[in-house]
Amino acid sequence: MGKKAGVLLKKVNLSIEKKSYGVREAIRTLRTNLQFCGDDKRVILVTSCVPREGKSSVSVALAESIADMGKSVILVDADIRNSVMASKLQITGADKGLSHFLSGQCVLADVIMATNIPKFHILLSGPEAPNPTELLESKRFTGMLESMKNVYDYIIIDCPPLGLVIDAAIIGHQSDGAIIVVEAGKTKYRLVQNVKDQLENSGVSVLGVVLNKVERKNQKGYYNKYYGSQCCQVKFQCRQKSALQPFYMPPCVNTCLFFAI
Repeated sequence: MGKKAGVLLKKVNLSIEKKSYGVREAIRTLRTNLQFCGDDKRVILVTSCVPREGKSSVSVALAESIADMGKSVILVDADIRNSVMASKLQITGADKGLSHFLSGQCVLADVIMATNIPKFHILLSGPEAPNPTELLESKRFTGMLESMKNVYDYIIIDCPPLGLVIDAAIIGHQSDGAIIVVEAGKTKYRLVQNVKDQLENSGVSVLGVVLNKVERKNQKGYYNKYYGSQCCQVKFQCRQKSALQPFYMPPCVNTCLFFAI
């Protein structure tokens, strides 16, 4: 059993695919860029435009990388409509989740779980809820995040695709910043712009974009999915001056957080 703030937590094992050196370096750079956005950016919302862009994979990898540097982090699976997190990480024995807590069926300690990765806790979505919008707008959700801020250095919230449902914009009211995951060569500019506008209208600062599933030709002439800096055709305007001047920034992107994955 794990222990946090004097409470014994259930412990689960996360089955995370081993990453290549290039992937690990890309995630570390994403983590570093997030840190340079400021120490007030602790509650981070991760969303996408459509399903299967790699949003959940980025959320897990970022949370794992934060834990690796000794910071406490909790990954909140806020997709209470159609979550794949439990199956993706091959988690078994989790009988309660976020939807149980938000509907008043249990207390928070019943749904937060420690993991086999030190400093990394997780809160799964639980079963599909018939009223997800009402639950995410509830005082219980707001109070949950406030409680977590007193315990964790970072809170990573994996949200449903904002191009399909409004949930991420609702959660944006409670977040310090948002990251949009975009699949290279698939997602249309106008759709990404609409998602960005919805997030900003909700009051959350869009920190930047993660360009995922980028094709890169290696030295032998083969193409593969590469985690690294690539030029992105999606232009984001940041509300604050970039704190990342020493880092390589693709010339067509104006943002305080960008790293292509």
